[in-house]
Amino acid sequence: MSESRPAATFQLKVITPRALLVEADVDEAQIPTTEGLIGVLPGHRPLVVAVGEGTLGYRQGKYEEKFAITGGTAEIGPERVLVLTETASDKGV
Repeated sequence: MSESRPAATFQLKVITPRALLVEADVDEAQIPTTEGLIGVLPGHRPLVVAVGEGTLGYRQGKYEEKFAITGGTAEIGPERVLVLTETASDKGV
């Protein structure tokens, strides 16, 4: 019997009412929730969280990106993360 292994990356989408900010295959992401910061890796258990105010970050290999975000929801799954946020900005991060 072979064991199922999680994918090496997952799809991340970050969407505001005005724009699709991120659509990328990433190695990891950090999402600010109303309960604190959550780290997401490929194969994460399914989860829906309320997004708080803070810095959303993600990594693709050695490339890292960060955005300040405020409010919304995140749907987290083993192969996909969808973040719907009210506002996002890369200024001051």
